[in-house]
Amino acid sequence: MGIMVHEAAASKQKPAGPQTQPIALTGGTVHTVSGDVIETATVLFESGVITGIGTDLALPDNTLVIDVTGKHVYPGLIATTTALGLSEIGSVRATRDNVEVGDVTPSVRAVSAVNPDSEYFPVGRANGILTALTMPSGGLISGLSGLIALDGWTTEGMTLNPTVGLHVRWPSYRILDFPGVVSREEQIKTRRESQTRLRDAFRDARAYMIAKEAERDGGPFHPSDLGWESMIPVLKKELPVFVHASEEKQIHAAIDWALAEDLKIVLVGDADLWRVADRLKEHEIPVIIGGVHYLPPRRWEAYDTPFTNALKLYEAGVEFCIGERRVWLEGGGGSNVRNLPYHAATAAGYGLPREEALKSVTLYPARILGVEDRLGGLETGKDATLIVTDGDPLEIMTRVERAFIQGRPVDLSSKHTDLYDKYLTRLEQLK
Repeated sequence: MGIMVHEAAASKQKPAGPQTQPIALTGGTVHTVSGDVIETATVLFESGVITGIGTDLALPDNTLVIDVTGKHVYPGLIATTTALGLSEIGSVRATRDNVEVGDVTPSVRAVSAVNPDSEYFPVGRANGILTALTMPSGGLISGLSGLIALDGWTTEGMTLNPTVGLHVRWPSYRILDFPGVVSREEQIKTRRESQTRLRDAFRDARAYMIAKEAERDGGPFHPSDLGWESMIPVLKKELPVFVHASEEKQIHAAIDWALAEDLKIVLVGDADLWRVADRLKEHEIPVIIGGVHYLPPRRWEAYDTPFTNALKLYEAGVEFCIGERRVWLEGGGGSNVRNLPYHAATAAGYGLPREEALKSVTLYPARILGVEDRLGGLETGKDATLIVTDGDPLEIMTRVERAFIQGRPVDLSSKHTDLYDKYLTRLEQLK
């Protein structure tokens, strides 16, 4: 059975090899995102890095020239709230590896469990998503997320940054009231116990860090603990804590805790982010909006409340990017990650400036994830991770015609295109 599951979940697309010669994309409209739009320009890249952008570039003798006249060149899109490579088929337990056993598992590293053959990688690439933050789920302290490229033979070959940050799930304040659920008092008790366990975990990790530092200075020996060891960079503010919280009370409590612990945090949420925008701005807390396409959480709220979330954060001056709606709560690992640009498009349709919407899935996630020097925009010295399209990537009718990850031309076919070709053949046979 295990072999059958593996075969069912294995992508047939062949990963690209490293870039072996200079490549120049000529004649297209280059949307640098981090700078100006350049008409009829050339993008030159060598050894996986952009070496020139302009209208009058001198090309090396062995350059492969690709004419993209009439097309558009954009940086690859970045997905931020995914379990890509960790979970394949929600109903098949053997294909789900995004949740570890236990409430406190800080040493879990998501990238170590990534399946390079996931069918979701080619589906994402086909719509311009070339890099993604893949994160563990479950418990209170879920573990460490990593940034991956959506193409590669091995997990190591796909990994761009194995440890982006630690993920914490702040306990919910929502009280459930339907048959079979424990009493209100029990729910409140459980929430308080969870908050206590979370605070105790950080207290113990800090005590461990102090003990190990004393040991290095000649103090007594202290046994090593991989869990607390993995939290030391977080306590030193070398890595951020991604705090998952969406309700207003939940967000306020999480911010209070982070300030008391003196942590560098990124807030991951959706529904009520706009309600606490002033406080997010006050403390300069960046935000990952977990998608746009969902119903308002309260019956009396306007239908477009989720659609205007990004606009309100933008107007308040909060640093943000847009991800995908609550994929970490679902069984699938990224079946809808291809819809990422349309979340940004909806935000643009409800007031967010179009340029900001594009940045929310390119430059801004790169900035929040600490890789702005490599991704998110088209500039000399950055990775040649880019797409060539026949239009605006936020428009649903736009086709991604070419894609490069660190200069490697990647396969844009997928199970979706295979099925399209299959049934197109059937229609032709019926003529």
